[in-house]
Amino acid sequence: MASGLGFFQRAKRVLVLLEQLLESQLPADPGSADFERNIAFRWEPRGSGGHMLPISNPQLFNLDDLLGVGQAVEALDRNTRQFLAGWPFNNVLLYGERGTGKSSAARGLLARYGDQRLRVIEVERHQLSELPRIMEWLQNQKSYYFVIFCDDLSFGPGESGHRELKAALEGSLKPAESNVLILATSNRRHLLPQTMAENREARLDEDGELHLGESLEEKLALADRFGLVLGFFGFDQSLYLEIVSQYLSQAGIPELNELTREAALRWSLARGNRSGRTARQFVDDYVGQRRLQVKNESNEQ
Repeated sequence: MASGLGFFQRAKRVLVLLEQLLESQLPADPGSADFERNIAFRWEPRGSGGHMLPISNPQLFNLDDLLGVGQAVEALDRNTRQFLAGWPFNNVLLYGERGTGKSSAARGLLARYGDQRLRVIEVERHQLSELPRIMEWLQNQKSYYFVIFCDDLSFGPGESGHRELKAALEGSLKPAESNVLILATSNRRHLLPQTMAENREARLDEDGELHLGESLEEKLALADRFGLVLGFFGFDQSLYLEIVSQYLSQAGIPELNELTREAALRWSLARGNRSGRTARQFVDDYVGQRRLQVKNESNEQ
């Protein structure tokens, strides 16, 4: 009797495991995602499909804190307002040097327009093959406006996903979704690496017009399908110090004295660039050291 009971218990556990396995193979309907409670999501693979995992405390950013890239931010903001108004808009590629505010600009849109039913879904580069399915699901959520955000986008030789992205941007027979905007950031203007062999494919015709090779044309076609391409570039010294001063002020240090100025410049020199990210990292280190020093002095008294 005991052995029979043990058999049924084991069989029950096997059935539970099989049920969990079958459920994991089914694509989850994003309708189960709580778009009212959460404003940011991350796409997570799940068996043959995936689901939208809410980000409970997304890291937001104030667009007004982005200095030195005002024209790009203004164009991005204007395009987003067109999108939210239901008017014609463009998918967006933010490209440029590292640390210049591309990802922060994307997070800033969520901070500024999250209360206007804007939602952001982060999709990793290796998950772009799921893009048609994601967009098909989102078309039924007409009460919200979705930004599909792919950060640090670039493709190496042989990597998949760029064809699905091309079709989603433009080129599919299916019309684009009016409540879905694709926003990507990249250090590369054209997203895909160019080789010397591909450049050698270029030729001049009889009229002296330049014609690119087929391989290079295919790569350039991907970036060209973003209607709005905005550049984010490095800063000069004065702007870098202005950003440092702004972050220090937000941390309760109102003045950038000469010693702090020199320390900020040494910090940027050690990292090989002047950018908003470099300024933020310096201020975090500087403020942390000061507070640690104050704590140690108070403990010694």
